[in-house]
Amino acid sequence: MKHVARKRFGQHFLRDLAVIDAIVRAIDPRPGQAMVEIGPGLAALTQPLAERLGRLTVIELDRDLAGRLRAHAQLDVIEADVLKVDFARIAIAPPATQLRICGNLPYNISTPILFHLLAFASRIQDQHFMLQKEVIDRMVAAPATADYGRLSVMLQWRYALENLLTVPPQAFEPPPRVHSAVVRMTPRAEFAPLNADAFSELVQVAFSQRRKLLRHTLGRWLDARGFGGHFDVQRRAEEVPVPEYVALAVAAKLNG
Repeated sequence: MKHVARKRFGQHFLRDLAVIDAIVRAIDPRPGQAMVEIGPGLAALTQPLAERLGRLTVIELDRDLAGRLRAHAQLDVIEADVLKVDFARIAIAPPATQLRICGNLPYNISTPILFHLLAFASRIQDQHFMLQKEVIDRMVAAPATADYGRLSVMLQWRYALENLLTVPPQAFEPPPRVHSAVVRMTPRAEFAPLNADAFSELVQVAFSQRRKLLRHTLGRWLDARGFGGHFDVQRRAEEVPVPEYVALAVAAKLNG
């Protein structure tokens, strides 16, 4: 029976063979590597990945799709909401093993998934995700651009990001109303060990009124916390590069 895409799960199934091949080549899966695919759907990426890896763990929320996936002998199926999955405890990986994670993420919850995975970055070798193109534009954005914001700062603090390719709507069934893209996210070996929640609050406050100078937002937030260090608040949030936000968080003792 043909599976009908469900809007509540944000389902758009990849079907373009050339795009699938390009993504698999970008991921470059090798036999024996510990890999997790989020949202395998109709297994367009799942099948070629499993063939190259030998074994693949998949996380699927849709009960019907999870049932179909269990028929594949090479798959370990976790039927769950990915936002509730503890990636540090996935059974395929002993403590010393680095996970590789990939997936065509549901566009309606892609940002929460990216933030959820931040907590497990130390256990991750790399991540390859299909996302809405405008989300990836924000992820990789440079300071002093319209796309630069909270998502840019939070992810660039912890990952090196690379926009790999753009995917048109017609590569999916049903086609989304937006263009998509594929991003590679590699956790940084050198990074400031911040408390992610506290750092997120700092960055969110900074960008809460991005047209105003930071003295109206972040400056007041820092004063309320008794911050006695120096930070130039006569700028707008988008003018501050990631290393300066990180240095401020360290100075404000938001270490993890």
